Amino acid sequence: MAFIRTIRAADATGAVHDMYRRQEDHWGYVPNYAKVFSHRPETMARWGRLLAEIRRPVDDRRFELVTFVVALELRHSSCSMAHGMKLADIIGTRRVLALAEKREAEVLAPVEAALVRFARDIARDAGRITAGQVAALKLKHGLTDEDVFDVAAIAAARCFFTKILDALGAEPDVAFMDISDALRDRLKAGRPIDHSAPETLPSRDARRTEPLATSARKSSITAASAAGASK
Repeated sequence: MAFIRTIRAADATGAVHDMYRRQEDHWGYVPNYAKVFSHRPETMARWGRLLAEIRRPVDDRRFELVTFVVALELRHSSCSMAHGMKLADIIGTRRVLALAEKREAEVLAPVEAALVRFARDIARDAGRITAGQVAALKLKHGLTDEDVFDVAAIAAARCFFTKILDALGAEPDVAFMDISDALRDRLKAGRPIDHSAPETLPSRDARRTEPLATSARKSSITAASAAGASK
């Protein structure tokens, strides 16, 4: 579902069809978030390239920590669940749930807890970030200017993506019902899950779709998939 008319998978041609194909190859179906880009598939492609470059200098752990807490702060259900699940593979479900409750100091090293708080502040109101906050990240926690830039870029990029999807009414796909109740119930922070059957391209209608939990374990955002499947 969306607030704008989107192009159905069955009707997709040209660049839209190609974009849907990349998404389906990654997820096993055409996700709702991709459909809102159906009028501007080139934007999706360029977003993927930008995201790949933003995440290139950081490891998966830092990328997922920042992405998850920003998505949750912005109350974006799809990204909160997708990246919460990916992060759980790295640090464990218990720590992810602690982050969701803003208890990062209990489960993360001080430097990571500071990065998490900084990322949340960016999502909440970047205009209130102070020079003192950034100085503390560098002086107290040993971060470089490049490190601070990378966190800010990851956080800002997630704001861009989630704001487009929420503004246009994109709902989380029914595949999110496959994740654990504990994660789903806590991380479904905004729009409700769309229980409609997912769409596939006509030539692959008979193909069995994978549960989201399985798909995410194939790396929900890698540099390769980000160029086409920019979740």
